[in-house]
Amino acid sequence: MPERRNHLYFFYKHDEQLIEQVKPLMELAQQSGFVVVGDYRNANIIVSIGDDGSFLQAVRQTGFRNDCLYAGISTLPSHARGFYCDFHIDDVNHMVQSMKNEQIEVRRYPIIQATIDDTASFFCLNECSIRSGIIKTFVMDVFIDDLHFETFRGDGMIVATPTGSTAYNKSVNGAVVDPLLPCIQVSELASLNNNRYRTLGSSFILSGERKLTLKISPEGNHYPIIGMDNEALSIQHIEKIDIVLSDRVIKTVRLKDNSFWEKVKRTFL
Repeated sequence: MPERRNHLYFFYKHDEQLIEQVKPLMELAQQSGFVVVGDYRNANIIVSIGDDGSFLQAVRQTGFRNDCLYAGISTLPSHARGFYCDFHIDDVNHMVQSMKNEQIEVRRYPIIQATIDDTASFFCLNECSIRSGIIKTFVMDVFIDDLHFETFRGDGMIVATPTGSTAYNKSVNGAVVDPLLPCIQVSELASLNNNRYRTLGSSFILSGERKLTLKISPEGNHYPIIGMDNEALSIQHIEKIDIVLSDRVIKTVRLKDNSFWEKVKRTFL
């Protein structure tokens, strides 16, 4: 791995239109002293081109590396740029000037680690979700550390990072959380609450020091759908999922004048 952060890997969908848009970026990068590499393992800056979904895929498919920087370049209209893409493909001059004038900074985003049945582990930058794969109430025992907190009955649950709080989590009325807070948020999907069954009925936030354990009832829950960011896992007969805030972080390059809360205001208000 080179000592200087000047080895770039571009992650993008290789369709004809996008290939033509990326060519000037590669040329500009090389003219500015960067080395464009074809293998992400040889890069120390990984640049995603597309939208927030592309950024999530870039992070996932390059292994959630914490020894490099990630940057997002949007191909969407400026007003729909998203939360992970601070730059726009039609304004490369702004990108270069920002770098030259030191108007960028590195932001560290927390990620969560989900371990299934004490074997396979997965990282998530936005959220881990679990739902029933059939039309039937999903039943899980919810533990916070070693405390049995509740027995959940409903469609499923979302466990989100602070940056993921503005995505799937917000669509089910979860709270928007400052990414400077090391924590995870748990939000219910259509829980059953009546005289017979009871859950908390609202999202709750756990310290990054806590462990959340979801133990799945075997009755009719053999085919759960587990979402890791924007990917679904096909795993059958799951007994439990342990979810914690990872010690690993994702380091992203962003503009100093484009904070998380400025993005929240621009996107939702």
